[in-house]
Amino acid sequence: MGLTYYTPYVSGLTNAARDVAEGLVRRGRSVTVVTTRHDDALPVEEWVNGVRVLRAPVVARLGKGTIAPALPVWLAAASKGAGVVNLHLPLLEAGVLAAAARGAGAPVVLTYQCDVDLPPGVAGEVQKVVVDASSRVAMRLATTVCTTSLDYAEHSRLFASMRGKVEGIPAACHDRSGGAPRFRDGTGFHVGFLGRIVEEKGVPWLVEGFRALDDDDARLIIAGDFAKIAGGSVIDAVRDAIGGDDRIRVLGFVPDDALPDLYASIDAFALPSVNAFEAFGIVQVEAMMLGVPALASDLPGVRVPVQRVGEGVIVAPKDAAAITRGLEQLRDQHVAGTIDRPALAERARQHYGVELTVDSYERVFDAARDAARR
Repeated sequence: MGLTYYTPYVSGLTNAARDVAEGLVRRGRSVTVVTTRHDDALPVEEWVNGVRVLRAPVVARLGKGTIAPALPVWLAAASKGAGVVNLHLPLLEAGVLAAAARGAGAPVVLTYQCDVDLPPGVAGEVQKVVVDASSRVAMRLATTVCTTSLDYAEHSRLFASMRGKVEGIPAACHDRSGGAPRFRDGTGFHVGFLGRIVEEKGVPWLVEGFRALDDDDARLIIAGDFAKIAGGSVIDAVRDAIGGDDRIRVLGFVPDDALPDLYASIDAFALPSVNAFEAFGIVQVEAMMLGVPALASDLPGVRVPVQRVGEGVIVAPKDAAAITRGLEQLRDQHVAGTIDRPALAERARQHYGVELTVDSYERVFDAARDAARR
């Protein structure tokens, strides 16, 4: 596998890569991850839960991206004798890495997480053009392009480049059951958010929408990292939006072992994403797998879990009033007891889960390897 950030960095992209890598190792496969040394405190090489991780030195940073000249060299070396190389995009060096892997004799499967979305301005537009061009090169060289849903693929800027070789595979979603509701504050309606506190998550709009909820007993729990974020956090905007509303709590980073308690503490989950950099939303699915309905933005890919599971609310992005109405609907359903939570959880588990995702990737990887050998 090749990607910019790998564990211990936390994001949907890195978690998706980690879950597939470790899932394949559990099945007896050998997996090497070639990534960047985004934190100088990390070792250049180590084994993480059975996965060999190589981290190329970073010589410069460009927004959320890194410049690591050794990355393609190391990936080419690791590709020799590999059954398949899986690159996770968006990735500045995608085209170079795909060419390096093919040059080493390995077939390439891409995991295209999302289109790049950068702040307005000349620098952002230039970066976007360069990354998109690199992605198109990688797609031409790839056997298969995996996206978290066909809905997202069909609305991507790069759909023309992946047409005919795209496959929808949801990101791996974990069973977070068994938690205790230790984050609850009273018996009122509790809404939860979990994710990096960054622009694309739309947290200020969620705060504004929640604050308009006429319910003194309602609570909003905002969990997620804002301290170590590539490209910067919007935590100041979130705090400004909260003002003095003591119904809202910002927890900061919540480790994996505390996530069951977080999900057990909420009655609804909110994913108010605002742009194409969000393409799925693992966290909303993990809530659904525990019978917690979700409010999600009407964005390609993001809306799919709610549509597929058949429970929850879809709202327009960047629309605080729509969020308020959606939360009112979920609150009223919660109070009336009209949501069949066990049935919701069962439907979500039929469609999503770590092993289902690893099954799909294993099938795609084996097909690419077998085709290259013929």
